[in-house]
Amino acid sequence: MITLLEQSDRLIASVNLDFKRYLFDVIKWSNRLIGIKGARGTGKTTLLLQWVKAQHLPVEKAAYFSLDDLYFTAHTLKDTVTQFHKNGGVILALDEVHKYKNWSLEIKNIYDFFPDLKIIFTGSSIIDISKQEGDLSRRALMYELPGLSYREYLSLQGIIDLPIISLDELLFNTVKVKMMIPKDFRPLAHFGNYLNYGYYPFGLADVPSVHQRINQLIRTIVEVDMAELKDFDIRNARKLLQLVYIIAQQVPFKPNITTLAAKTGIHRNSLNNYLYYLEQAKIISLLFSAGISTAVLQKPEKIFLNNTTLLAALAEEQSNIGTVRETFFLSQLRSLHKVQLPKHGDFLVNGIYTFEVGGKGKSQKQISGLENAWIVKDDMELPMLNTLPLWMFGLLY
Repeated sequence: MITLLEQSDRLIASVNLDFKRYLFDVIKWSNRLIGIKGARGTGKTTLLLQWVKAQHLPVEKAAYFSLDDLYFTAHTLKDTVTQFHKNGGVILALDEVHKYKNWSLEIKNIYDFFPDLKIIFTGSSIIDISKQEGDLSRRALMYELPGLSYREYLSLQGIIDLPIISLDELLFNTVKVKMMIPKDFRPLAHFGNYLNYGYYPFGLADVPSVHQRINQLIRTIVEVDMAELKDFDIRNARKLLQLVYIIAQQVPFKPNITTLAAKTGIHRNSLNNYLYYLEQAKIISLLFSAGISTAVLQKPEKIFLNNTTLLAALAEEQSNIGTVRETFFLSQLRSLHKVQLPKHGDFLVNGIYTFEVGGKGKSQKQISGLENAWIVKDDMELPMLNTLPLWMFGLLY
C-alpha cells in the first residue's frame, strides 16, 4: 500500500495543469461515482491526475491507482480501498479498470460500502458498463473523452486559445462567431499539421514517430484490449488487423459483407459485430442511413477511419483530399452530435441539419431546395451566408 501511495504522489506531483482537456470543465465532479471512457492515447490518465492534483489534498486522502499495476495481481481492489479508507482516504482515482477482473462488481461494492468515498475511474472505450457483472450504469455518471479537437490542438501547441463554439452558434450566429476569431489569426496555416498528426496528445511530443506509434497502438487495441470482450475470439486478431488495413486503403468504404468476408477470412455472420467493436475502439466510424435504427447491428452504408491522424498513418498512399475533409468533419461532430447519411448531401446532423463538404469549387447544387442545409469548404477562414469554413467545426469542443 505504501508503494502505491508513493507512486501516486510522484505521478500527481509531475502532472502539468497548464493545459486541460475540454472535458475537465464538463464533468460534474460533485458526483460520487464518475466514469471516463476513451480510446488509448486520448489523455484519460492525465485528466484523472490533473483533477486529483487540483484538489490540493495529501496523498493519503486523495490517491491515484492504476489497476494494471502488478500490485493488484496479489491484492484485491476491495481490500486495498478498505485500507485506504481506514487511513483517511476520501478521493480515489482508478485508472485502467478494465485490466482488473471483476472490476465493476468490486467498484459497485466499494460505492455501496463507503458512502463518504468519491471514486473516479477510467476504462477503455470498448467497455459497456451496463453489461458488466456489477451493473454500474445506474450509479456512475459516465463520460467519453475523444482525441484533441482542432481548438485544443491550437491551445496545447501554444498557438492561440479560442473559445468553444456551439453548433447552433456556428450555424445561426455567424456575426458572434466572427467576433470570437482574432483578425490576425490564420487558421489554415496550422490546419494541415493538425490533420496529419494532431488528434492524439502523445503525438505532439514526438511528431516524426507519431504514425509508427499509431500503428503500434492499433495492434495493441486489437490484440490486447479486445481480449477483454466476451464475444471476441482472440484467434481472429490477425484477421481483424487485416480488416482495418483493407478499410484504410479504401475509405470512405462502402462495405460489401460477402467480399470482406472472403478477403479477411472472417465469417460474414461475425463481420458486423467486428465492425462494431472497431468503432467502439475508435479505430473506425460507421455511418448509417438516416431513418435506420442502429439498435440491431447491421451493415453500415459507409465506413470511415475515426480521425485524420489515423488516416495519415494507415493509408499507404496520400489520402484523397475529399476523404480527409469528410473524416475531419465526422470526427469533430461525432463526439457531441448524431451524424447520419442523408439522401442528399454528405452528412445529416441531429436529424435536422444537412452538410455538403468540399473544396473551393463546391457549388450549392447538392443542397439546392433543402431546408437547414450548408456548404462546408476547406479553403475559407470565416463563414459567409450558408457556406462555412471546415476548420471551424474543430471549435465544437
